[in-house]
Amino acid sequence: MDRRKFLKGSGLLTGALALNPIHLLGGNSKINDSQHKKAKNIIFMVSDGMSLGTLTMADLYSRNILGKTSHWIDLYNTGKVSRALMDTASASSIVTDSAAASSAFGGGVRVKNGVLNMGTDGEKYVPIWQKFKKAGKKAGCVTTVTITHATPAGFCVNSGSRNAEPEIAEMYHHLGFDVMMGGGDEFFNPGKRADGKDVYEAYRQKGYRVCKTKNDLKNIQKPGKILGVFNAGALPYTIDQKNLPALQESPSLAEMAKVAIGQMKDHAEGFVLQIEGGKVDWAAHANDISAIIHDQLAFDEAIKVVLDFAEKDNETLVIITTDHGNANPGTIYGTDATSKFNSISDYKYSNEFILNSIQHDFTLQQIRDWIYETNRIRLSDEEGKHLLNFYSGLEKQESGLYNYKKLPYKAYSEIQQKHNNVGWISMDHSGDYVEVAAYGPGKEWLSPFIRNTDLHQMMLKATQIKKT
Repeated sequence: MDRRKFLKGSGLLTGALALNPIHLLGGNSKINDSQHKKAKNIIFMVSDGMSLGTLTMADLYSRNILGKTSHWIDLYNTGKVSRALMDTASASSIVTDSAAASSAFGGGVRVKNGVLNMGTDGEKYVPIWQKFKKAGKKAGCVTTVTITHATPAGFCVNSGSRNAEPEIAEMYHHLGFDVMMGGGDEFFNPGKRADGKDVYEAYRQKGYRVCKTKNDLKNIQKPGKILGVFNAGALPYTIDQKNLPALQESPSLAEMAKVAIGQMKDHAEGFVLQIEGGKVDWAAHANDISAIIHDQLAFDEAIKVVLDFAEKDNETLVIITTDHGNANPGTIYGTDATSKFNSISDYKYSNEFILNSIQHDFTLQQIRDWIYETNRIRLSDEEGKHLLNFYSGLEKQESGLYNYKKLPYKAYSEIQQKHNNVGWISMDHSGDYVEVAAYGPGKEWLSPFIRNTDLHQMMLKATQIKKT
């Protein structure tokens, strides 16, 4: 064969394969929006900080202990969704924080870590929920962390700092979002805000129903604007809510999602809703295996609520993903790996609750009894003394995001690893590619490999709303 002809032919083939496959069908070089069914609603679901290992372990736990496949993996099994890998980088790093990650979804532009939809020279990128509000849709967010936290805020506001949560609480009010639910009482309560403003009252004056308990949600009988703030700080971990009666006033993510959909589903112009499993990320930062599995499964229950609605509605695009990986947990090869992993079902509480309950004057026997009662782990004398040293000040205190009490999370997860065969690479975010699944009208816009900003454009294309 003539080498030049071969190379020329190879080049043409390579160029064809580089195209989106849909471009090759019918010989069209452009996709006509009118050829696709328009999405009236969008539900965007984020399991914050979910590495692939977290998704895997939650499904393993669900199958091994609960006897059923997780809803997310079942979507793959049944072929109901388009699937992709996503590059999560920010403008300043291959490893993003939640503010920049959410801004990529929300503003459609990669920004530096720590800011919300703001460029380096003060440019403001219009958040997508504002675009949809302007188009006449209702818009809302529900989360298991503070409603003013980075992930919901990235869909809603512009701010030079993700930490400006008192100001973000007021921004939501001025922008008139329809359903906002999560934690963060300290940003609305006049007795806790530094400026003494009663932000709850400002919402009431604007016609919002303010909900503070699970029963408040149950008592809602007609559609209207809702501000639900169910805790100071984030909501409790799911496993602690299940086993500690004092924490059972907080609604689950699935319960909040169901109410939010019910409040907005009959709006003539449709609605957009973000649903965040925010405590998955916090559990990853703490290397807390029982917390991360049960909060991921709580997110999975919210997926069921959303898909039950979307399958009947037929006008809703559902996007299920994460904003970045965190700590990359995973099961480790070894003798009895399966039975050791399954022993996590014996864990009654989060490591946060377990470690907070240890006092500096605990005896060796007391700490051994406490760990056995809560995790069914028999500490050796050496392990017990090692943990006690953190409380008596003999060990260097552990720091880390969301660890203001400097609890020995890492030390304890390393003890647990011997018994559950789960390892962690760090206590912080990672730059690995992550999973994306899309269901409903517009799912065909999901290419096999995308950047995080592509999801912004996908939502606009699916709803046929202009980019500006």
